[in-house]
Amino acid sequence: MSNIPETGRTSRVTIRLVILQILVFSLLLTLGGRLWYLQIRNGDEYTEKAASNHIQQVVTPAVRGAILDARGVPIADNETRLVVSASRTELLKQKDDGKAVLTRLAAVLAMPPADVIAKVRLCDAKTPQPCWNGSPYQPIPITDKATTQQALQIMERREDFPGVTAEPTAVRRYPAPSKANAAQVLGYLSPVTDDEITSSQKNGTPLLRSDQVGRSGLERQYDAALRGTAGVTRYEVDNLGRVIGRAGDTPAEPGANLVTSIDSRVQAVAEKELNDAMVEARKTFDTVTGTNYKADSGAVTVMDVHTGQVIAMASAPTYDPNAWVGGISPASYKQLTGKDSNYPLLNRAIQGLSAPGSTFKVISTSAAVNAGYPLDGAYPCTSSMTIGGRLFKNFEGESFGAINLGKALEISCDTVFYGLSYNQWLADGGTKPKNPKDFFYKTAHQFGLGAKTGIDLPGEVKGRVPDRQWKQAYYEANVDYWCREGKTNKQDYATQIARENCVDGNVMRAGDSVNFAIGQGDTLVTPVQMARIYSALANGGTLYQPTIGKAIVSADGKTVKPIAPKATGKLPDSAETLKYINQATAGVITSGTAAWRFAGWPQDKIQLHAKTGTAEVDGKQTTSWLTTYTKDYAIVMTISQGGTGSGGSGPAIRKIYEAMYGIQANGSIDNKKALLPTPETKLPKFTDDGSVVRAASAVTTFAPSSGAPSVPAGGPVLAALTPGRDDKLLLGRRYLS
Repeated sequence: MSNIPETGRTSRVTIRLVILQILVFSLLLTLGGRLWYLQIRNGDEYTEKAASNHIQQVVTPAVRGAILDARGVPIADNETRLVVSASRTELLKQKDDGKAVLTRLAAVLAMPPADVIAKVRLCDAKTPQPCWNGSPYQPIPITDKATTQQALQIMERREDFPGVTAEPTAVRRYPAPSKANAAQVLGYLSPVTDDEITSSQKNGTPLLRSDQVGRSGLERQYDAALRGTAGVTRYEVDNLGRVIGRAGDTPAEPGANLVTSIDSRVQAVAEKELNDAMVEARKTFDTVTGTNYKADSGAVTVMDVHTGQVIAMASAPTYDPNAWVGGISPASYKQLTGKDSNYPLLNRAIQGLSAPGSTFKVISTSAAVNAGYPLDGAYPCTSSMTIGGRLFKNFEGESFGAINLGKALEISCDTVFYGLSYNQWLADGGTKPKNPKDFFYKTAHQFGLGAKTGIDLPGEVKGRVPDRQWKQAYYEANVDYWCREGKTNKQDYATQIARENCVDGNVMRAGDSVNFAIGQGDTLVTPVQMARIYSALANGGTLYQPTIGKAIVSADGKTVKPIAPKATGKLPDSAETLKYINQATAGVITSGTAAWRFAGWPQDKIQLHAKTGTAEVDGKQTTSWLTTYTKDYAIVMTISQGGTGSGGSGPAIRKIYEAMYGIQANGSIDNKKALLPTPETKLPKFTDDGSVVRAASAVTTFAPSSGAPSVPAGGPVLAALTPGRDDKLLLGRRYLS
């Protein structure tokens, strides 16, 4: 007889049903607990979040502040352009990732389809320019040169161009007043990246995906002040995304304006004269190489000696900063970053390193005096010296007998400074020093070399003073390579040097010291460092931190934050030594190495001081250096592979001074033609609406923008046309986030 119950249940089935009931009860209990947590415990919080899902934000980008020269002339400002952009997010929703849409767009814009498609690629290590280095969720600009007709075609055929917009945007422009380019000083903008957005949220200055940020120059240095704060308008929307009301707004705050010490007129002259000097150098025959000078790069800096403020700063080769506006083209990007163009993005005034040549001798003069050598002592200026078995020649083998330090500066006698440095090297113990004084190296540091000047531009390099500490560090970094090369069977000069350095590359040799005394060897400086030094010689010994920013002015002109000059050190010279050096450098103009370039200069009216330098560079032609100053200004120019100091740079510097002071061909001074006879100390005046009251000589008028075009709640619309100005049609813009 069967033991199965009439119900058909076994004990195993009963256990399974119990377990199932427990699971169901547990799930119901969990669900109930979760509902209690969401509806009762955190009900208010989630009610608020649900309400926020019905709010959409319209972001109005802030108008970027202008960069003005010392007279209030804009050297970087904004203009409204029709910008065509594509949303990568929307394009990727298409079956072909938006290729057909972009191809149709290219036809409307009269652009090659490949160029348009390339613009929406995301930048990475393997993707060449053009590509997009901003946020992948931000509309990507295709062109900022769209015509009204092109914009209308896109707007009227929205179904053919999903994700594509044509809208008015405040676009950066660099108007080049007086033909002053100032590209490396101003810098450029590019879209913000996701990493920058993330990091900005941590430091309390959040960036928006629509932001453009400064990448170099003043645009980067003062980016936070120039950028302003974007406005946000909040709209209530229904579940279909339709606007049903406004939930409040925060107006955009335009960025502040930056007033600089740059005088655009002087800047234009400096750029022109630097370029002309390089062109002329390329016509000049170099007897050493048997070819014309290459003059491949150069820089010039004009500085106010009383404050360290930069009046003009030019670097060559240069470029048009407008090339970055609206996204840079492949050809322009290749031109700016390629070796063939010699890297025009570099600001050689603060990043160009070179041996200073004989312009360094003012430092060696101070070092000699500090070491106890008398200014008016008798020092042999022979045609050459033999030190450590090596022959060190004077420039062109000249010999002037026994002369004092002033005359040595005036005629730039190398052997005088060789002798001084060699004697001091011996006094310090030669190759086996005991507590060396190192006056020459110490004095170079006291003059500010081997350190950044602190100029308000990003990317400055500090140069190099090859003292004992540097020698040791350099030896430790390279000794393995030297020893490995020295073991080879090669007998070339480089291998011989490697063998020597393997043994005692950290030893300060006599040759190192004598080369240092005339600004050669491993010494490296920048033009702005030398401008700072010669400014200090002019002002009585004060080393100022160079600055370009002069004041930050709010968009309405009511709040002005001056950027005060900052003294950061003193030259290690007595008043007597400074006076002596000043007399010697004035002699360079009247009877020294620069006299042939400054014949007829009105020295009795405007006393000019100078020091020439012709720096030797291994494997290249000589670098031209000319450092000069008056009672108000210091001008320093350098031209790589440009010949001698006075020969390559002399005429250009003279013409810059003539333009600034109004000096005529006959030596007379015409104050009416003088661009800047004395430094500008006052700031431009601003009216109640934030516009600038400028000098009568200024041509254009600057008035700050109050913000982006206003947009109705319904989205992009066509604005009314002004009769006769159909080409100025504006399309409203909004950003949804």
